[in-house]
Amino acid sequence: AVVSTQSTGDASFPFTYPSFELEILYNDEWLEVLGCGILMQDVLVKSAVPNKVGWAFGLGLERLAMAMYNIPDIRMFWSQDERFLKQFRVDNIHRPIKFEPYSNFSSRTRDIAFWLPANFVENDFYDFVRDTLPSDTVEDIKLIDNFSKDDRTSHCYRLTYRAWDRHLTVEEANHIHENLASEVVKFGGVVR
Repeated sequence: AVVSTQSTGDASFPFTYPSFELEILYNDEWLEVLGCGILMQDVLVKSAVPNKVGWAFGLGLERLAMAMYNIPDIRMFWSQDERFLKQFRVDNIHRPIKFEPYSNFSSRTRDIAFWLPANFVENDFYDFVRDTLPSDTVEDIKLIDNFSKDDRTSHCYRLTYRAWDRHLTVEEANHIHENLASEVVKFGGVVR
C-alpha cells in the first residue's frame, strides 16, 4: 500500500537539468515514478530546435507494474521471452494476473516414449513426473507423439529440465531423465 511520497531534489537523468522525480513508498521500498526535467539545451540544438525550452517526463508505469505483479527486474519488460509474455495475455481483462517467476538458466530437453499402462490418465502422468523428479527441475512436459499398434498406445513426451539456481549439465539432465525412465516402469509404463 502507498504509505508516503517524497520529491527528491537529487534526481539525475541524462538529458534533463534540473531533474525531478516522485518516489512512492510501497512495501517498505521507494519506487521512482514521474521522473521529469527540463531538456538540456544541447539536446534541443541537436534536434534542430535551438532557443526553445523542452520538458521531458516519464510516468514510471513499469515500476508500478513491477510492484503490482511482483516482477523482480525491470528489464523483463523489454524481454521477448515467451515465459514472461504469455503470463500477460488474457482472454478476460478482469482475470487477475499473478506473475510466476522462472529461471534464467539454460534448459535441457529430453524425450521419453512408453507404452501406456491400463487406465492411463495423462494428468496423472504430469503429476507423477513432478512428484518423482528433483524439486523444481521440470519446467515443461508436452505430449509430442501418439502412436498405436496392436491394441496398444504409446505416448512420447518432451520434458524441459531447468534448475533455478544454476545451469544443468548434460550429465545431470541425463541422470535425472534416466531416473524418470526407471520410475515410469514402476508407474506401469513400458519404456521403448
